[in-house]
Amino acid sequence: MNLPDPVPDSLLQHRPFVLYWNARTFAAFGFQMAGIAVGWEMYALTGNPFDLGLVGLVQFLPAIVLIFVAGDLADRYDRRLILQCCQGVEALGAATLMVGSFGGWMSKEFILAAVFLIGAGRAFEAPTNQTLLPAVVPTPLFPRAVAASSTAQQAATIAGPALGGVFLYYVSPTSVYATCFALFVCAVLQLGFVKVERVVAARQPLTLQTFFAGVSYIRVNRIILGVMSLDLFAVLLGGAMALLPIYAKDVLMIDSWGLGLLRAAPAVGALIVMAAMVYAPLTRKIGRIEFAAVACFGLATIVFAISTSFWLSMIALALYGSADAVSVVIRQTLVQLETPDDMRGRVSAVNSLFVSMSNQMGDFRAGSMAAWLGAMPAVLIGGIGTMIVVAAGIKIFPELYAVNGFHRTRKNVS
Repeated sequence: MNLPDPVPDSLLQHRPFVLYWNARTFAAFGFQMAGIAVGWEMYALTGNPFDLGLVGLVQFLPAIVLIFVAGDLADRYDRRLILQCCQGVEALGAATLMVGSFGGWMSKEFILAAVFLIGAGRAFEAPTNQTLLPAVVPTPLFPRAVAASSTAQQAATIAGPALGGVFLYYVSPTSVYATCFALFVCAVLQLGFVKVERVVAARQPLTLQTFFAGVSYIRVNRIILGVMSLDLFAVLLGGAMALLPIYAKDVLMIDSWGLGLLRAAPAVGALIVMAAMVYAPLTRKIGRIEFAAVACFGLATIVFAISTSFWLSMIALALYGSADAVSVVIRQTLVQLETPDDMRGRVSAVNSLFVSMSNQMGDFRAGSMAAWLGAMPAVLIGGIGTMIVVAAGIKIFPELYAVNGFHRTRKNVS
């Protein structure tokens, strides 16, 4: 009888996770750096806030078509290979931007086409990333792996925009896109050496019912539906990140380095809160904390909207990120605990669609409203709308508000 390999005491001693962590960090850095360069160049080219919203919309459009396919494939095939293909597509998008910037061919349409390509890769990457992690680490290490993976994501979100802003200011946009391309390639190579601990089990035959099983499961699970819906409408209304180039140039009167700091501020707040939750995890009154976090998110958005001080704006954005981090941890934990393993890919796909819809459509909403009313009213109205969503959510989803702890007995849903 062969005994199983001993579980290492530290994640750093578990080589598959280290490689996975490296790949995820490289890809996150690449995406964040590309985002700040694209926003800066688009606004420099057109000077139109609506075009900044279009960048978010174009990133979201591929998710509408591909997200359910991505979830089903993640439940059926090699998740590592799928993830490599996704990051390869994103590398191609970064290379397109690099060539266009170097050759002087950048235009509104060229940027949107490259962003669409990156969005197509992201549509598959998000649900596959969530489902690959349980197959990379032993079960006893899984909780720590989730925390470490989230922390790495936030660290990249902090340093990526700041580094991208420095490259924009001191070198050129081409250097940003070249770095992004190299980071995506490094991510693909790292994943090639990842050893999967657990292989995806055989699945049911593909039918229309199994294809949309994730939607059906979420529809009848009021906890998951509530936490996803709350996040969707809060970020859809309260998202202000797409308008940061306008705030940097026209409101706060700062250059690209300041834009990088503004983009990094929410991630700084998120990282601090996530590190605190590692040592003092949430255990009680989870539902109430979720609604309180979203309310703080809306309040921070309001403060940022009316601020004309760089440092007050930085503090508001840090609080914005802190509140969002609490909501993200609660949502991801509830979704994982409430979902059977053989449906995790499809449920994660729907969750990713909600996240993409809230982020990218939120950017489009902000850009469109800013073109109509101005940047400050657009962000202010969004923050007020988020507060209204919180009040309505307590009434619509009392099951979520009443959740006291994470350890519930999952209901079987056919």
